[in-house]
Amino acid sequence: MTHVLDGDSFRVRQGRQIQTIRLYGIDCPEYRQHGWRQAKQFTKRVLARQRLIIQPMDVDRYGRTVALVYVDGRLLNADLVSDGWAWLYRRYCHAQPLCRELNQLEQNARAGKKGIWQKKKPMPPWVWKRKKYK
Repeated sequence: MTHVLDGDSFRVRQGRQIQTIRLYGIDCPEYRQHGWRQAKQFTKRVLARQRLIIQPMDVDRYGRTVALVYVDGRLLNADLVSDGWAWLYRRYCHAQPLCRELNQLEQNARAGKKGIWQKKKPMPPWVWKRKKYK
């Protein structure tokens, strides 16, 4: 069972435990930011499929498991970027060659004006949060 919190995080039940997963290397629009609903719906739609394979990469300061998530053999992290619903989170993406691949997927989504890239200059979530909480 999964419960999607937003485009890049969700809760999953493993046995009796509930674990919060944060997708590695990407950042989706925040609540009430342009594209946040679409990013969340994209993740919901993908996670509604069969089994997830969660590959932990780290634990963040909030205790969430930061992970690569595979669904039906596809990497959800990459699919969100490719479809234009997430930015490469350069500050935290260090696993190579994956981060170079995510960067290329973001450039392709920008060029194709997919998702958030339909707007001329979408504001990255980390900038949006800084402005919102000033």
